[in-house]
Amino acid sequence: MSLKVIGILGAVVGLAARTADPRPLTGYSAAAARIERDWEARFQSIPSPNRLREAMRRLSARPHHVGSPYDRDNAEWLLAQFRSFGWDAHIETFSILYPTPRERVVELVAPTHFQAALREPAISGDPTSAQQGEQLPTYTAYAADGDVTAPLVYVNYGVPDDYEELARRGVSVKGAIVIARYGGAFRGIKPKLAAQHGAVGCLIYSDPKDDGYAAGAVYPAGPMRQRDGVQRGTVIDLSVEPGDPLTPDIGATADAKRLAVSDAKTIMPIPVLPLSYADAEPLLAAIGGPLAPERWRGALPITYRIGAGPARVHLRLRSNWEMTPIYDVIARLEGSTAPDEWVIRGNHHDAWVNGAADPLSGLVAVLEEARALGALVGQGWRPRRTLIYCAWDAEEAGLIGSTEWVEAHAEELRRHAVAYLNSDNTDRGYLNLAGSPVLEALLDDVAREIADPETHGTLWQRMQALVVRTGTPEQRTEARTRAHLRMDPPGSGSDYSPFVHHLGIPAAHIVFAGEDDNGVYHSIYDDFAWYTRFDDTSFAYGRALAQTIGTAAMRLADAPLIPYDFVGLAETSQKWVAELKTLRAAEAEQIAEQNREIRDSVFARTTDPREAFVAPDTVAIPPHLSFAPLENAADALTRAAATYDSVRASLSAGDGSRLDASAVSAVNAIIIQSERELTSRDGLPGRPWYKHLLYAPGLYTGYGVKTVPGVREAIEEKQWAAADAEIRRVGAALDAEARLVTRAAATLEALR
Repeated sequence: MSLKVIGILGAVVGLAARTADPRPLTGYSAAAARIERDWEARFQSIPSPNRLREAMRRLSARPHHVGSPYDRDNAEWLLAQFRSFGWDAHIETFSILYPTPRERVVELVAPTHFQAALREPAISGDPTSAQQGEQLPTYTAYAADGDVTAPLVYVNYGVPDDYEELARRGVSVKGAIVIARYGGAFRGIKPKLAAQHGAVGCLIYSDPKDDGYAAGAVYPAGPMRQRDGVQRGTVIDLSVEPGDPLTPDIGATADAKRLAVSDAKTIMPIPVLPLSYADAEPLLAAIGGPLAPERWRGALPITYRIGAGPARVHLRLRSNWEMTPIYDVIARLEGSTAPDEWVIRGNHHDAWVNGAADPLSGLVAVLEEARALGALVGQGWRPRRTLIYCAWDAEEAGLIGSTEWVEAHAEELRRHAVAYLNSDNTDRGYLNLAGSPVLEALLDDVAREIADPETHGTLWQRMQALVVRTGTPEQRTEARTRAHLRMDPPGSGSDYSPFVHHLGIPAAHIVFAGEDDNGVYHSIYDDFAWYTRFDDTSFAYGRALAQTIGTAAMRLADAPLIPYDFVGLAETSQKWVAELKTLRAAEAEQIAEQNREIRDSVFARTTDPREAFVAPDTVAIPPHLSFAPLENAADALTRAAATYDSVRASLSAGDGSRLDASAVSAVNAIIIQSERELTSRDGLPGRPWYKHLLYAPGLYTGYGVKTVPGVREAIEEKQWAAADAEIRRVGAALDAEARLVTRAAATLEALR
């Protein structure tokens, strides 16, 4: 699902690829670390680009969307592969509500007539693009049925700032159909906001400025979206909760109690359809009204206007709302010493059509990791902890396969899960890391020991160089001086979400991105022909991904002491608390300035009298917030983390025999619950499925993360009493985390 955007923080590997002076392995004695590094070197030599290529060729040979014959066929093939590698594997089946369209109409009915094609043509030289009878039509899943005719209003990306701009210009979308371009937020946010503002329908199109001819040569001459390309996708309300809409909080098993479709909270309340820019151009060209702001203008050869009118559009959507089986492939490699501690790795296998990039570029790495780990077992290696490798179904529909599995196994996972490592569509370029801060040091150290297949330094060196080249002065300094490169916090958009956001299991999303442009996302052209011409054509970065995540999985599985970094968690928590204080101050300053400008008639005197403009209302100056509960708790966590880290380091010194002793299991039993302490049974305000108090996807971003979301979003929405309550609630969670880390340090100290 996730279409990656590089952020600031976002060849054969042998001993020569490692740093000259490798860092000590966290959680290992020196003796155990030497053994671990030997097994890792063997592992890293096994993944094969040719095998990655052939697995992608096989898995992408036919469309394999949810409910298709090839989706099940792929699941059974994956099952056989895991078993051939020596893993204990099975398929878990769930039954979900999955709508597919039976009637789609978009037509301009005034001032002229135009009928949208709503289809993607086959392209010569791309054989699977011609599998028209097997392909899902162009649509967005989980949009309501409807038949509406209404004026058309252009809303840019359709995010909150855009509606504020419309309000200032006196334009309402009430009773209208909105047309928004892709980008700026998860697609489901666009109809959600449109409906909240009174719109009766929503169209979402791909503007060539964003991923078409303005960004590069279009397919088949280049990698970018051609005029008839359409981005399918789900519009399920991920910001409320992912998963099957009829079984919130429980696994969608055959006997699960289900809601009526009319009672489902995450289905969009208005009809929604996606458009190519060939279909969108006549609609946009027919819109009158005010000229769109410059930043709203795309690359079509038209004058971008807002509306409403004179353009009127007829939108009709009817779907088959059917129960559909999905197939999660689950493979297990039993741990030798701590089998009840689980390290979980996953990537989805379903696609919107053939899905070579999304998701198979990541899934084939999962297969090569599993094959390599199985080969190590044949050489005498066994993981200390149990490894569970997963190929999820129905991710594209709304993270459904992983969410249903997590909900069905929630109690087991709370007791046993150490970490979850995720990938999805992956490209060439820079290693992108996002996840729980306790995993930051582990992944940073792994990145220092894997070679970048094209620049031939380490992955870490290339990541650090990107921050130095493109970051702010503060980020450049931090990249040169901080112990580890800062990892982005986890938002949403892929299968790590139910693990970390719902259950509080440390998770990380790990992919490569930055060198290849992708204009075929969720279209029929995301296939083997496109991928092998324009993406990771040598599969060298697919191999590097397998080496990176497989090595991280081995370290998590083999370390006597679970290698969490509480110092990194504490330092990051301090940073987020400081950001919240800055945010409140900035909000107060902005409100005060706006109020003064209203009093001084600044808006009236600087607005073109011939254009409609509605000045904003004055807003009450925000009260001061007491951040003391957060500051005190973050300080307590900082002290506890420093103590724990000191004790752990002393145990690792010398022969480290006490660290290797079985007594360390008592410490693991404590710290395996550490991320759970950062969750709340009640969840976030208005969306109780999201339990984590330190990070969640934003309510109006969908993918993009909000750190300390209860506090941050309350400040952004100017809900000051709610912000004060959330400060106390998050402070209590950080206090509980500090007490847990203190208890773990004392237990560890007793081993000395």
